[in-house]
Amino acid sequence: MDTKFDELLEFPCVQTFKVMGVADPELPDHVITCLQEHAPGDYSPSIKPSSKGNYHSLSLSVRVTSKEHMETIYTEISSLELVKVVL
Repeated sequence: MDTKFDELLEFPCVQTFKVMGVADPELPDHVITCLQEHAPGDYSPSIKPSSKGNYHSLSLSVRVTSKEHMETIYTEISSLELVKVVL
C-alpha cells in the first residue's frame, strides 16, 4: 500500500475507521476480533443499517501508531469475508 498517511497525520493518533459490510449479526464481532489482533482496545462500534437493510456501516475509533500500523488495519479488515469497503 502506498499511502500518504505519514504526511497527513501525526502518529500516534486516533483514527475513525468506517467499515461497510453485509448486514450479518456477526459483522461487528469479526471486525472487533480483527482489530484486537492489531490494536487491542475496548471497542463499541456505532452501527447504522443501509436504507434497504442489506448492509451495515460500522464506525470505530482506533489508536494507530504509524503509517504501517494503519495500512495493516485497513488491509486486514478489508480481507474479512463479510466486509465490502473500509474507509
